[in-house]
Amino acid sequence: MPPLKIIVHRIVVSMLIGLVFGIALNEITFLFLRETARAPKIIEIEIKQGTAAQVARGENPPAIPDSMSFVVGDTLLVKNSDSADHELGPLWIPAGTSASLFLDAAESYAYSCTFQTGQSFGLDVYEPLTTWTRLYGIFFSGVPLGIMIALYALVMPAKKT
Repeated sequence: MPPLKIIVHRIVVSMLIGLVFGIALNEITFLFLRETARAPKIIEIEIKQGTAAQVARGENPPAIPDSMSFVVGDTLLVKNSDSADHELGPLWIPAGTSASLFLDAAESYAYSCTFQTGQSFGLDVYEPLTTWTRLYGIFFSGVPLGIMIALYALVMPAKKT
């Protein structure tokens, strides 16, 4: 059996390797989740003049997406610059006014919508990605990987000098 110093060295190196892989894996994933790695804010949608006529002709308004992603705590502010009244789920937006919707739960919503040709609007609300969430992800993946590497390193025979 290898001396205690070699065992401790193998465990420490294995845990460091596991944490490095955990950092790499989580930070690469983080690059794809940048939109949710921010503080809550007010996000505005403007319904432009003539939108109701475009929708009536079966055309999608170019400035308004079919669906959007948000973070818990965001507020969706809908400004109606059109001459017609519009609806977005629980919001009724008379012509020339605005209405807001506070997004307080992580969920996917499908609202009825009068300013989209398909008459629906999707909202995806995610938990915000915080520094604590990132650290949790690193340790949640890095520590078990480090333990697996350490177990493998302990059953491997010591290199003879």
